[in-house]
Amino acid sequence: MNSAPSRAERAAQARLVTARLTGEGVDGVATSWVDNSGISRVKTFPVRQLEHAAEWGLGAAPSFDVFLLDDSITSSPFSQGPVGDLRLIPDLDRLVPLAAQPGWAWAPADRYAQDGTPHPGCQRRFARRTVAAAARRGLTVQAGIEVEWVVTDATGAPATTAPAYGLHRFADLSDYLRDVLRAMTDQQLTVLQLHPEYAPGQFEVSVAPEDPVGAADTTVLVRHTVRAVSARHGLRSTFAPALTPGGVGNGGHLHLSLWRDGHNLGHGGPGPHGLHPEAEQFLAGTLEHLPALLALGAPSVASHLRLQPGRWSGPFRCWGLENREAALRLIKGSTAGQANAELKCFDATANPYLMIGGVLAAGLDGLDSGRPLPDEVNGDPAALGTVERLPASPAEAAAAFESSVLLREALGASLHAAVLAVRQAEIELFAGSAPEQIVAATVGRY
Repeated sequence: MNSAPSRAERAAQARLVTARLTGEGVDGVATSWVDNSGISRVKTFPVRQLEHAAEWGLGAAPSFDVFLLDDSITSSPFSQGPVGDLRLIPDLDRLVPLAAQPGWAWAPADRYAQDGTPHPGCQRRFARRTVAAAARRGLTVQAGIEVEWVVTDATGAPATTAPAYGLHRFADLSDYLRDVLRAMTDQQLTVLQLHPEYAPGQFEVSVAPEDPVGAADTTVLVRHTVRAVSARHGLRSTFAPALTPGGVGNGGHLHLSLWRDGHNLGHGGPGPHGLHPEAEQFLAGTLEHLPALLALGAPSVASHLRLQPGRWSGPFRCWGLENREAALRLIKGSTAGQANAELKCFDATANPYLMIGGVLAAGLDGLDSGRPLPDEVNGDPAALGTVERLPASPAEAAAAFESSVLLREALGASLHAAVLAVRQAEIELFAGSAPEQIVAATVGRY
């Protein structure tokens, strides 16, 4: 992995970017990061301050490591409460003018200490570390995250009640969907599909796979773009995992493929459905650690309202070819490049950098240990009655995460402790709450 650019290099790049943005009519820059509750936080500044921001960063309190979804603040052994400061450094390679917010540009941020050393709680740097760990083994990973959302009017009612997956629903909101598509295309995002989904007012967009950190960045940008376009149409959008108790919510499915020397290890191998041994071991590691990974990929209390049998949310700890009730769905695709694995149990309350980094760490552990892939599950796991469920409560998932030596070592003590503190505090926050109360408290936050 290349070393991070120096302050002088960042400043020189920022001068060039500033000139370009000024010529494009950009007045301000928003730089964001995602906290451990899965909320994207932001700081903005005039475009003329970009060079200073790139060179020296913007101040942000370390206490954001322990913010909860309702903006209350918990603590961890490494949290200093109101004391201390960090620097947000915008990644200029990902900076892009926002098509649905004229005059603004956006970039994801890395977090550093004031002395310029990396902040151990930076989730984006954690994901980058796991990508580097794969690269040391001669492996690359392509990733993409499906984004599902529900469009509502100002009262919170679905913007359309047309049928699931229906052409009628597309017609009701075709101008809105056109503007979503245009905005993403103008922001250089490669949209693969944009279509109605199952729940009332629900849609899904899929973008082209890319490197894991890039895929997490893109997910943040896609969700922000959907919100901005929705606002311009007088609509609201929510990515929350539960919309009505007992109903189908929004997922945030993670797609991954493992590559060596330009060859997709999920295609053309001697294993089941063309898997190469390394791909089998990688998937086996993911399944082995999936109970603990749930605290990263489906982390909210509301996530467990979605993770129920019969809703195609992947609540069972198993894998199968095109099995939409299995947590891990294998997809062969029509070409060698399209073969991939989909983790269906994850949702948009996840910090995407934590989610992707955790899965990579688990997969590499499976590869390093030569872990065998368990038998495939064909058919509905619930009907078989013998397939293990994933943790059925946030407390079970938090306990699995707390006891995971692998994730503690991969995340580092500070980041692991902060994530655990947030998980436990949010469980306490909703203790005794009815499903309706959990949904009401979550829908407007994601």
